[in-house]
Amino acid sequence: YTHSFPTRRSSDLASKKSQKRHYSGKKKRHTQKAQVIADRKSAQIVATAFSCGSKHDFQLFKDDGCEFAEHLRILADAGYQGLAELHENSQTPFKKSKYHALTKREKQSNRVLARKRIVIEHIFRKLKVFRILSEKYRNRRKRFALRFNLIAAIYNLELNLN
Repeated sequence: YTHSFPTRRSSDLASKKSQKRHYSGKKKRHTQKAQVIADRKSAQIVATAFSCGSKHDFQLFKDDGCEFAEHLRILADAGYQGLAELHENSQTPFKKSKYHALTKREKQSNRVLARKRIVIEHIFRKLKVFRILSEKYRNRRKRFALRFNLIAAIYNLELNLN
């Protein structure tokens, strides 16, 4: 699952290209993107990946190059449409089209998937207790990954202590 975190826009005119890379058209702001892979049973963060805000969630997943065993089931959000082509044992929610609404079976399937995926939403909620992730990131962009990984390690440590 991927989440975008707002960042401070650089005021240097020489960094126009850098600003463009970090501008998310979806969020209409400059963002950093963090992808978290977690174990559903233990709720532990297994892996993380980072990118500038303009990169699509699924593209970040493909560029990261994470390999999964065939028996592992991947539950992803709607940003990962097409994941089944890379990993057969994966599930993404159904999306309605402009002309066709979702059937009752598809809606029910989406609800079941959402109930399973709620674990990752709770993980992001606990990570956002650290205000550096819930507010504008005002530090150097290069160190975002380091700080996010440190916060993820603290989260995992708290899980092991409880």
